[in-house]
Amino acid sequence: MQKMIEVKHLTKYYKDFKAIDDLSFFVKEGEILGLLGPNGSGKSTTINCLLSLLHFKNGSIQILGREMKPESYDIKKQIGVVFQEVAVFEELNVYENIDYFCGLYIEDEETRKKYVEEAISLVGLERYRKFYPKQLSGGLLRRLNIACGIAHKPRLIFLDEPTVAVDPQSRNNILEGIEKLREKGATIVYTTHYMEEVEILCDRIIILDKGHIIAEGTATELKEHANIEEKITVEGLKLTKDQFENIRNLKNVDKVRFVENVLTITYKSGQNNISVLIEFLRNHNITYQSIFSERPTLNDVFLNLTGKELRD
Repeated sequence: MQKMIEVKHLTKYYKDFKAIDDLSFFVKEGEILGLLGPNGSGKSTTINCLLSLLHFKNGSIQILGREMKPESYDIKKQIGVVFQEVAVFEELNVYENIDYFCGLYIEDEETRKKYVEEAISLVGLERYRKFYPKQLSGGLLRRLNIACGIAHKPRLIFLDEPTVAVDPQSRNNILEGIEKLREKGATIVYTTHYMEEVEILCDRIIILDKGHIIAEGTATELKEHANIEEKITVEGLKLTKDQFENIRNLKNVDKVRFVENVLTITYKSGQNNISVLIEFLRNHNITYQSIFSERPTLNDVFLNLTGKELRD
């Protein structure tokens, strides 16, 4: 399978600050790669280097098998970019906006008309083609933003937080549209703070922190790499400092967090962990609203690997 992106030893400085540290990775044709990391991890800098929007000190970037440069317009024609900030023209309606951006790449009028209609259908804006941006909800506006970025049928697409702050209907519509893009053969680099989207969409995941890769693989592989056996959550309780420390020292406990009356414990091994915890709470007259055990999520893995919440 062809490598759509190949990055080798990429290093980027902002004066004395090393934003990207000897970064190497690839993206295969037809896959969706999740590029994750806490704020300041280097995701945006990496993407801007890939798009030749930033100069970098060392390393190489190849896209579609060729070196990517600022003047590589033949390569850029095959790339679609949807940034988190919505970028459309307020004075143009939905159809006109998509037609304008598509026209930057597609000169033939009939072909462009066909592509615009397909983009409108892909994001579910058929009823809104004559609406202006100020008439659209936040979710519909994000759908328009996506349509403008992918209408020219690029082979490689960068999607940066495409579902942030949208309603559930728009979110589902966007995720369905991304699946359709994959089915049509597009390769996608996807950044998001929503781990459930990553598990649904992404074939492979790269987690960045401080400008370098700290973990890479499928969601299943990352969970195995983090070596978290069980997660127990207790809601609606109050703990003293001594009680918290005693829980930390229970058998098989790996990590403990207590935030806003919610206790979260991760275990790397052991059986009957929840029974032991319930007994401890009962013996110390600690009341709670609910307690449940579950397998670790990708968000748990991220916290385990980076020590941070994804939105930190």
